[in-house]
Amino acid sequence: MDERLRFVARVLEGEQMAALCREFGISRKTGYKIFERYRRCGIEGLMDRVRRPIRFGNQLPFQIEQEILNLKKEKPSFGARKIRELFRRKFPDFPLPATSTVHAVLDRNGLVAKKSRRRRNRATGTELSKAVHPNDLWCADYKGQFQLGNKRYRYPLTVTDNATRYLIACESLESTKEKYAFTTFERVFQEFGLPTAIKTDNGVPFASPNSLFNLSRLSVWWLRLGIAVERIQPGHPQQNGCHERMHLTLKREATRPSGSNHIQQQAKFDNFIEEYNQERPHEAINMMLPAEAYTRSCREYRGIQPLEYGLHDRTALVTQCGRICIGKNKIHLSQVFAGQSVGIRQVDEGIWLTSFMHYDLGYFDTESSRFEPLPDPFGHKVLPMCPV
Repeated sequence: MDERLRFVARVLEGEQMAALCREFGISRKTGYKIFERYRRCGIEGLMDRVRRPIRFGNQLPFQIEQEILNLKKEKPSFGARKIRELFRRKFPDFPLPATSTVHAVLDRNGLVAKKSRRRRNRATGTELSKAVHPNDLWCADYKGQFQLGNKRYRYPLTVTDNATRYLIACESLESTKEKYAFTTFERVFQEFGLPTAIKTDNGVPFASPNSLFNLSRLSVWWLRLGIAVERIQPGHPQQNGCHERMHLTLKREATRPSGSNHIQQQAKFDNFIEEYNQERPHEAINMMLPAEAYTRSCREYRGIQPLEYGLHDRTALVTQCGRICIGKNKIHLSQVFAGQSVGIRQVDEGIWLTSFMHYDLGYFDTESSRFEPLPDPFGHKVLPMCPV
């Protein structure tokens, strides 16, 4: 602010705007903008402005949410549609939330009567984060990028078994695009079977920052195969410490120097896999060789099977643009579910619950066709750092 005040004071003294802007290192457009703010607002106009948005697109203002809850307490037997109408009558000048938004507010606060749900058959066994047995938990990541002798870059995709430290794959890929990861994991699943869970970071292609619940097409495919998705806490790579420690060894022994081309580099990676699994004792498994500790998964890869939603009202196919179409209503869900079937079930008048597999994703209403997501049903886990 002090710099702006000195700038304005010198303008008021009659100095030329162009010369002052050059001296202060700003454009003339900025100079005139600062002076205009002073003329309109005085010294307060020179204060730093808060750049936080007035409201957030996915967040209902606190006051409106409280009024919705108050109306529900006054009329506990009313559903979201009637509560919304009461809100409209009481506050005609306020922006009217969608019916699905009202329902989601009531649901978050435990004010929606829950219908009895079927007992679901969930996988049981070893706690995934402990990874006691082979194939309880795989870890996957990219070892950054590095340059080959021909000046082209490669992105090694690595997969390890957390319990035995067995190096399952190290593929020199052209980029981190999903199509290359799909090919690698399909080959790995065919050769080694399916793990119970896969732990990754929050980067592409394992996650998608702009999609529903940060899912990606790759992670949705894993879920369809019955593989649980685990992600480390953002900014904490030590939570995947076993895998990161392997990367240090990989970098030192297989990329310095790098191969002159892709074929030579992949050969170096293949040799490293052989040595790492068959010749290198590992302290974390009592100096055993990873190949001595690891066994192939008994869960065979057979592709994805059709989804059935017997206790839902109907099944809907998500379009390539990420929508589900119910009559004339087009409800945007997420493109990561493109081609997948979801179950929809009416939970109140004009309000429908959308589910994927046994995960409840959120609500939509037929009046506004707006989808209101529930809290993340996939429950991103914060895992302890494992020993190296």
